[in-house]
Amino acid sequence: MFLAMDTVFEQCSIAILDANGQVLSSHTEQGKREQTQHILPMIDAALSEAKLNLAQIKALVFNRGPGAFSGIRINTAVVQALSVAHDIPCVGVSSLQAIAQCAHQRYGLTQIYSALDARMQQVYFGQYALIDHIMQPVVQESGEDTERLLDYGSQTAANLPVVGNGAPLLKAHDEQVCHEEVWPDAVVIGQLGIAQFIQTGGSDAANALPKYLRNQAWKTLKEQGKA
Repeated sequence: MFLAMDTVFEQCSIAILDANGQVLSSHTEQGKREQTQHILPMIDAALSEAKLNLAQIKALVFNRGPGAFSGIRINTAVVQALSVAHDIPCVGVSSLQAIAQCAHQRYGLTQIYSALDARMQQVYFGQYALIDHIMQPVVQESGEDTERLLDYGSQTAANLPVVGNGAPLLKAHDEQVCHEEVWPDAVVIGQLGIAQFIQTGGSDAANALPKYLRNQAWKTLKEQGKA
């Protein structure tokens, strides 16, 4: 059994899935207010609904980012705490990969760009292609990290569909398909985490690390020179 969670996509979403990706419990509360107060009671409720306890959980799956700093911090901290307390391995899933996987499930797309508004005139960006039912990152010929920041108004290298709320912030090719309203929940996070766990296993709490991309994201606006 796998426990998955997301607080990055302006929601508090919890899901419990079996090793085949079948959902035993799933609940999502929209909005980012009071996520810290909601997440632990929602985990308890999901475990109760699935008639499980944490000792029966094989791995904890979480959205590691990139995305909103506070949302990443919340689900990372909860996963690390539960991992230490109950000796459960962790699996971090990319928010951009989750957007790509959600778009595949909804629209049947197999090659796409994933774009998430990063504010400050930039988007978080990555390219993904379907391999064995999972949208996997496409390795760049330049060796550049598949997850990176792009400035507003940038144009993609190829005329592939762009998904996520960062899509309209990029310069589109003629007739390039864009799907802005793609918001994964903890079920999608869990499905990706299970596939990753089967391939590479999990990590301990010390290595269950967030990915921000923007190194200065944790600083105040004044420290960033923005105020």
